[in-house]
Amino acid sequence: MMINWKKAIGLTAAVAMLVPMAACGGNDSNANGNASASNSNEKQTATLTVWAPSEDADWMKTMQEEFEKAHTNYDITWKNATVSEGDAAKTVQTDPSAAADVYMFANDQLGTLIKLNAIGEVSDTVAQQVKDQNSETMIQSVTGADGKIYGVPYTSNTYFMYYNKDKFSADDVKNLNTMLEKGKVSYPLTNSWYIPAFYLGAGMQMFGDNGQDGAAGIDFGSNADAVTKYLVDMVANPNFVLDDGTNGVSNLVDGTTDAMFSGSWSAADVKKGLGDKYGAVEMPSFTVDGKDYQMKSFAGSKAVAFNPSSKNPQVASEFAAFLGSADAQKKHWEMREIVPSDKTLTDLDGMKDAPYVQAQIDTVDKTSVLQPTIAAMNGWWTPAENFGKAIYNKDVTADNYKEQTTTWMDTENKEVKAQATEE
Repeated sequence: MMINWKKAIGLTAAVAMLVPMAACGGNDSNANGNASASNSNEKQTATLTVWAPSEDADWMKTMQEEFEKAHTNYDITWKNATVSEGDAAKTVQTDPSAAADVYMFANDQLGTLIKLNAIGEVSDTVAQQVKDQNSETMIQSVTGADGKIYGVPYTSNTYFMYYNKDKFSADDVKNLNTMLEKGKVSYPLTNSWYIPAFYLGAGMQMFGDNGQDGAAGIDFGSNADAVTKYLVDMVANPNFVLDDGTNGVSNLVDGTTDAMFSGSWSAADVKKGLGDKYGAVEMPSFTVDGKDYQMKSFAGSKAVAFNPSSKNPQVASEFAAFLGSADAQKKHWEMREIVPSDKTLTDLDGMKDAPYVQAQIDTVDKTSVLQPTIAAMNGWWTPAENFGKAIYNKDVTADNYKEQTTTWMDTENKEVKAQATEE
């Protein structure tokens, strides 16, 4: 559904019906995200189509009003459509030339968006903004295989652990083995975004040293068999509960489980359900044959980008950078409790009282691996999901785990290398 917040203009509900935008030169070197003034005093009339999640409608309206105040020489007609960050690339694929001028996206789609020529390289000024605001992980999350920066991060995107403080102590939650001895733990083992945490922690490397070499495939390391055996044993533990993607929060809240793994999107429900018992921390370690390994979740960012096919690339680029600015991130926290990626915004009102904020920051900084964004990564998801299901369904056993792991590794590398040849 489209929403018009400035002028009454005729709109259709379907994103596919957006007026196509003629191709235009890529990067505008004058664009920036400062809220203080425009880059040019030239009067400009522009129509900008903007995609954002429905939950961000009020924030987006506020930011558009603020952008207009800071750029009085722009006469902008806003055409707003509801498209979530996770659906940006999928929606762009229907017609890249008709995609939004500015959109919010999850960075794991970066490779696809670059391939579609639907995401603009930021200017030198905006690149410096990104570098000044963000950690190296966040910077790399919007850096393409060509070394160029695409998009402006506004929050990190990862998962960590929520737990019931009445069931586990601060020491207990440092190690998963300890937790499984003392209480019920749920984990989305059949979800291919979560299962790699164990293998990454034990030395798996994806696509070379920088995660950008599709031809390098996946090096599972020397501990893959041992990790699979650990997961087989974990499933057999009566204190393990599968999080099927629908029951994680409800099980934690009603006491069926005492810990779960999720991201900031679950924070409000966990807080409401557990109250003072609510705790959140970075990923724990796990112990295999007397050796500790640190679980490592995938980490990335949610960011804002502009479309190089926009009829108004300068204005679009400036607005994208504006949405990632410190002021916009501060307002995002105040309105929706979206944790800023900006390194200077660590002490906003309410942040210290929200355990998940520090858990998210610590996870990105200490217990995560940057999720690869290249197209080869598309080959990972289905085989990993199938392997997680095979472990949970006990098709992988203590007797055949080595053979099953080898088969899985071969399948993964076949799939990711097939994807790499299409890049």
